[in-house]
Amino acid sequence: MATLFGFHEVDDVDHWLSSPKREEVFGPLGITVRTFRDPEGSNRVGLIVDVPDMAAFEEVMQSEAGADAMKFDGVRPETLLILTEG
Repeated sequence: MATLFGFHEVDDVDHWLSSPKREEVFGPLGITVRTFRDPEGSNRVGLIVDVPDMAAFEEVMQSEAGADAMKFDGVRPETLLILTEG
């Protein structure tokens, strides 16, 4: 199991936090996500993601379903940064 930290900006933090898309896209892959928001009120958000299969994660992140989910969630893709543990 790999643990990742993702960081990006979104158009609307409350919409992003309440969105069902993370569970719809990642849930079937056994991926769990914890969400975080900037306490200063910016549009910066983060996630801790537990990934059982990195190949499946990378595939969904490059897929049309992944792109559609990010668009629905208002993710600004150019700000996306994913860090690996260790």
